[in-house]
Amino acid sequence: MISPARRHFQRVRAAKAAAQRGEATPMTGDQHQLMLAALIEDRRRLRELQSVERKIEAKRAMLPNYDAYVEGVLASGQGAQDDVLMHVMIWRLDVGDLAGGLRIAEYALAHDLQPPDQYQRSTAALVAEEVATEALRQLNSDTPDAAGILPRLEHAADLTSDADMHDQIRAKLHKALGYALREIGRHGEAVARFEAAIEHLKRAVELDDRIGVKKDIERLERELKNAASG
Repeated sequence: MISPARRHFQRVRAAKAAAQRGEATPMTGDQHQLMLAALIEDRRRLRELQSVERKIEAKRAMLPNYDAYVEGVLASGQGAQDDVLMHVMIWRLDVGDLAGGLRIAEYALAHDLQPPDQYQRSTAALVAEEVATEALRQLNSDTPDAAGILPRLEHAADLTSDADMHDQIRAKLHKALGYALREIGRHGEAVARFEAAIEHLKRAVELDDRIGVKKDIERLERELKNAASG
């Protein structure tokens, strides 16, 4: 457990270093080096785990150790390339912290930060796919918080709207948006929510004919008809 004083020190030092490094330059500084060393060790520990569930649990336990550093960079950063920051963004999305991941994504996309080398996607594509995948997982749970998930999906869509990416990724994001709106519509404002959901699902099909929502569209159109007549 890191003490509040230590966290403050890390945040201040990270902010100072980040403020001195501009875009297209690598992040430097003592706190960055410490966090990079911690990241290397944490990644080694993750490689020893075979279970995806255990990897997620491990990432969730590791992430707080990077919080002060991330806060410092986001507060004063000028866009230096930072693999520590990008790993934390991805890990936050992996563990279901969509708000935390998107906060870093907003900074990363604004400064054109690139994912670490092992990720074969652009930052925008990675964010869109990771957010959509996690949102779909949460929406498929027994008690989905669709009202909480929808703003995260909309944020991801806004951040990546102009980016070039594979159609299948964009389709998955529209699918998740459609499902979130459908779930919300079943608890109120049915007509407006169902109409928006159908629009997103149809767009998903346009982008990827194998996205698997055609039956959902048919069922949702029946639900919309019943809601409008009721």
